[in-house]
Amino acid sequence: MILFLFILIPIAGGLLAWITAAWNKALPRWIALLVMLFELALAATLWWQLDDVTRWSSDQWIDTFQRPWMPRFGISFSLAMDGLSLLMLVLTFFLGTLSVLVSWNEIKERSGFFHFNLLFVLGGITGVFLTMDLFLFYFFWEVMLIPMYFLIGIWGHANRTYAAFKFFIFTQAGGLLMLLAILGLYFVHAHSTGVFTFSYFELLDTPMEQHAGRWLMLGFLIAFIVKLPAFPFHTWLPDAHTEAPTAGSVILAGLLLKTGAYGILRFVIPLFPEASHFFAPWIMLLGAIGILYGGKLAYAQTDLKRLVAYTSVSHMGFVLLGAFAFNALAWQGVVMQMITHGISTGALFMIAGSLYERLHTRELGKMGGLWPAIPRMGVVSMVFVMASLGLPGLGNFIAEFLILAGSWQAQPLLTIAATIGLVVATIYSLRIMQKIFFGTSQREYKLPDLSLRESLMMAPLVIVIIWLGLYPQPVINAVKPTIPAVVQAPPPQTVPIAIHPTK
Repeated sequence: MILFLFILIPIAGGLLAWITAAWNKALPRWIALLVMLFELALAATLWWQLDDVTRWSSDQWIDTFQRPWMPRFGISFSLAMDGLSLLMLVLTFFLGTLSVLVSWNEIKERSGFFHFNLLFVLGGITGVFLTMDLFLFYFFWEVMLIPMYFLIGIWGHANRTYAAFKFFIFTQAGGLLMLLAILGLYFVHAHSTGVFTFSYFELLDTPMEQHAGRWLMLGFLIAFIVKLPAFPFHTWLPDAHTEAPTAGSVILAGLLLKTGAYGILRFVIPLFPEASHFFAPWIMLLGAIGILYGGKLAYAQTDLKRLVAYTSVSHMGFVLLGAFAFNALAWQGVVMQMITHGISTGALFMIAGSLYERLHTRELGKMGGLWPAIPRMGVVSMVFVMASLGLPGLGNFIAEFLILAGSWQAQPLLTIAATIGLVVATIYSLRIMQKIFFGTSQREYKLPDLSLRESLMMAPLVIVIIWLGLYPQPVINAVKPTIPAVVQAPPPQTVPIAIHPTK
């Protein structure tokens, strides 16, 4: 039942937070914080118990939970956890805890409804990472959408309505394409085997025509790269990040984007191996374009949150590059990128929120020379800016090195282009420090440095990003058993047809 509780507890906690707001406005914050701490402790304990090479290699699936739901249609409440799912759950509850803390003083109105939506979206994300029934997966995919729409639309900034609608339309359009692909796979499997089912495990080896498989794969892929987001489906992300409250930006960058990457790793490649190999060069090309294009646009921004948003477009390009390189090294790098990007970018959005509270602006042109006024925040910002550009010793370097080392074996030219993206990342990352903390000051600043609450938020993030840079082996051990055979196998070869001239 532990897998079911992972989903149930945030949703129940969100309802309780909403109800108790009528009696005390501080209660929703404490309820949300305790719920996330309990979930984090539960997931971390499970990981700690399994953090051993022999245990990881003994079986891919750590735990499963299955109950019939609508057996007539082949729908079941099927949950399963492997190393990939567990890593994503630890990241979810870790960033969820920090999202509650970062919104502690920021959200002053309708705090009960805010924490209800916050916990509800985290419950939906947890469901996405655990479900093994495609109908249930689509259900949780849509559950994530509505509370995030409210978080942006109600507690966002000036242009929040436009950003919320844009986020909703993009994500909903991609979700509908995925629903059509799920139904197509459902009927193709029934036609081939006579069994109607949405079970992931039964659909894995569905016999299908090559043409049909490629179309179905594209339905899944488009939904996931919209959420990732990848070029050219990225335009909703900067608007959503810019207008969202700080907690919304942390969840959006750290977790919602990772559901797109998770969908590619869990569903697209294992369900459609032939189609994935067929489209791999083009998808890797999209990834390389996204790395360079996102980096260029990040450098051009004057709004701090918008700048960090475009860095996500660039960093998520590495996910596409590595996922479709079809080797174990790149696969491990992709999972590391998902984790380290969530931590480093989430931290940058927290810093952007703290600066906005003090300066009431996000414009880089109105900042400058802040290091003497807030040196502790400057040090923390330096750590995560260096992580963002891939400095050795920090987690992002390990992720990008593994991805580039793996993608070189598949597409050397695209790997070279992606490596140029690291130079672009260095330029826009250093620009953040120069524009905010160095340079000439516009006026004499007397600003409070990191508070105790902000220090409690930043310290774990700094520790984790350094730990992952120095000792990534626990993550790699957890990822190894989840690598599907299709990734480690050579690509399918087409048998040439010899034509002999007739005499």
